[in-house]
Amino acid sequence: MAAVRVEEVLAAAEEQEAEKRRSVTVEKELELEFDLGNLLALDRNPPAAAGLRGAAPGREAKLRALARDNTQLLVAQLWELPAERAGGAGGPLVARLPEPAFLLPREKPPPRPRPPTRWEQFARLKGIRRRKRTSLVWDEEAKEWRRRWGYRRAGGDPARAWLAEVPEGADPEEDQFARLRREKRERVARNELNRLRNLARAHRAGTAVPAAPLHPTGHQSREELSHVARVARVSTASLGRFQPRLPREPAETLSRNAGKKRRFEPLLGNLAAERSRQLELLRDMGSKKPVLNITRAVNKQLRQEEAEAAAAKGKKQSQRGKRGRRQ
Repeated sequence: MAAVRVEEVLAAAEEQEAEKRRSVTVEKELELEFDLGNLLALDRNPPAAAGLRGAAPGREAKLRALARDNTQLLVAQLWELPAERAGGAGGPLVARLPEPAFLLPREKPPPRPRPPTRWEQFARLKGIRRRKRTSLVWDEEAKEWRRRWGYRRAGGDPARAWLAEVPEGADPEEDQFARLRREKRERVARNELNRLRNLARAHRAGTAVPAAPLHPTGHQSREELSHVARVARVSTASLGRFQPRLPREPAETLSRNAGKKRRFEPLLGNLAAERSRQLELLRDMGSKKPVLNITRAVNKQLRQEEAEAAAAKGKKQSQRGKRGRRQ
């Protein structure tokens, strides 16, 4: 009995050792093709058709075993890549993947590059390179680290200082604090105008029909400025719903169908109502008499008459103005 037990133990140990070796060693008739850049493995070995056809017993287990073997071969190829420790000696072990060999299709088209701003164009023309500076600087007056720009910046806002230096050659009677506040308002307005120009330029670049370019000197017409302001307003996430308006800017009248969403009938609903709608549609299609909406036709006629009357009134007023100028 003892000899039989020892043989069973040895057989079980050999079986476990073989299972361990099988878990890391996979033999294939044809070698797999690997694309490590995409973590892709192509297996061109023909599978056993008898075990994978239809609803054969053990089909799922065979598919899982095949996927497991191919994954083991892919992981073995990844372990052969040069690896390094990320973040120091105690970091995780990472491998640098090579360039992908297969070009995978995209679900959506690649995003369009953002058009350069006027400053970016000027910097490229002059060869100006951007230098990264820290956002915190030491403030000698406050004796602490403060932001370089914005609220509570280092040095403080010159317009809010308790003392203002009179520049050389300036009028000593001039209020320097008012001058600093005026210059700050002008800078803010100039930055806002540049921002609107950039938005208008980006909007023109995204449209198929090129619009008239803005003058770089700042002499824009009223139509150009209103167009830029309208584009800047609708460029927000709320499409300009919460955007404040300018003092003399007229309120835009929304169209009739603005903000309305399309509504579709449910797929599963009242079959009798759907049958009646289809029968009514077929009845209208088979009828020789045109379907006339009397209310809509009357409203259209009234609007046309009002438009003609308004046009005639404006023409008379223009003729009167010409007579007055002639006299």
